[in-house]
Amino acid sequence: MAVSIPVLIVISLLHIVAFVLAIGAERNRSKAKVVTDGNFDYNYCLYSSSPSTLYGLVAFSLVLVSQMVVNIVTKCLCFNKGVERCSLRCSVATFFYIISWVSFLGAEVCLLGGSIKNAQQTKYRTLNFGTTTDLSCETLHKGVFAAGAIFVFLLLIASVVYYWVHSMQDAVDSEHLQDEKLPMISSDCNST
Repeated sequence: MAVSIPVLIVISLLHIVAFVLAIGAERNRSKAKVVTDGNFDYNYCLYSSSPSTLYGLVAFSLVLVSQMVVNIVTKCLCFNKGVERCSLRCSVATFFYIISWVSFLGAEVCLLGGSIKNAQQTKYRTLNFGTTTDLSCETLHKGVFAAGAIFVFLLLIASVVYYWVHSMQDAVDSEHLQDEKLPMISSDCNST
């Protein structure tokens, strides 16, 4: 299997869009402030509406699809016949395969966890005694989606390098198989 440029483009585009969405989710996280009701009886948290949860979930889905594409195209590294005689390319591919899975898990945890936490809104309220300091409005910590974006970027690099090196190793293995079959075919032809 040679390196397929359309596969590289699809993998790259999915990661780039997921990266942009993760950055957008970080910039648009929900914010909360303590407000008092119209009768001044109690204080409650008022959350701003934000698209970050949607951005995070779409980025999560794109990263999942991208990882599935890479693993389907490369046959998940587990089901290849050339793993028995592993060369330097095979070792590099295995290294980036592991890095891609670690980055994938990190990105998915940050994006999904950030989306869930960003969507949660506390429903607490307190009686108004003239102070608003006793009410805590929980929001997503700064940097969760940014960490997801960093993992997506690392995943992009690891996936592209893994796919590239794996495809080159696969092409070399195919050539070796062809070279091994050719002498047997040619010797059969010479015997007649």
